[in-house]
Amino acid sequence: MSERTIVITGASDGIGAAAARALSGSGNRVVIVGRSPERTQAIAAELGADHFIADFSRLAEVRTLASDLLKRYPRIDVLANNAGGIMGDRELTVDGHEKTMQVNHLAPFLLTTLLMDRLLASRAAVINTSSAANRFGRINLDDLDNERKYSANKAYGDAKLANILFTRELHRRYNALGLVTAAFHPGVVATSFSTGSTSVMRFIYQTALKRMLITPEKGADTLIWLASTAAGVDWQSGEFYEKRRVQTANRQAADAGLATALWERSADMVATDLLPQDHAS
Repeated sequence: MSERTIVITGASDGIGAAAARALSGSGNRVVIVGRSPERTQAIAAELGADHFIADFSRLAEVRTLASDLLKRYPRIDVLANNAGGIMGDRELTVDGHEKTMQVNHLAPFLLTTLLMDRLLASRAAVINTSSAANRFGRINLDDLDNERKYSANKAYGDAKLANILFTRELHRRYNALGLVTAAFHPGVVATSFSTGSTSVMRFIYQTALKRMLITPEKGADTLIWLASTAAGVDWQSGEFYEKRRVQTANRQAADAGLATALWERSADMVATDLLPQDHAS
């Protein structure tokens, strides 16, 4: 088997770094993408891996990342959209979007669609890190930036629900061409995930309660499994997983019309006309 190229965003820390360590070698070329130059370079040096720096709160950097990946890699076998986090008070990015939605959904949506032709040619797997917090989300296509009723928890729940809807729509549009995709909940993991957040979640992640959380290695298990095994045999494309099992998500996650509408709204928000021709059935 030829060497596989696995791109992991948010790979400078937490479950992304744990997955990169587990997947490096054994016929895999792991590509590290992170926001912090120091941490990203450290993980890349440890693994002897290529690395790229990109801040997902700046869509221009996502576009540059996609361009650089396309120039460097003739194949991309796995794209793990893992970067994300819960934020604090409502904040707009330089692109004019609420930061939680942009970092967790709009940026990976843009990266994936810009890479789509390469992913299709590679018959790739796209793996999206979601969360059980999707159950607290409520997608309003007219207010994805949460201008009307913002809270850190709602914004995060909306974004994680968007990850699952994006996964469903990716499957609908491109599975017939060989692309496979899944979303997953890693568990409640002991990482720097909530740094800077005003959410009550920070009391779990940043106090003695952190001892109850699972390790990044355990949190990365489902990501590693999805990236290492065969869709259609070991797992089903288009589904939401936790602990390697399909899970029930927010009721909105099953709304196929909403998934399509969210895709179209997301494309408008990132202002990309670079999407390949759809092949929806």
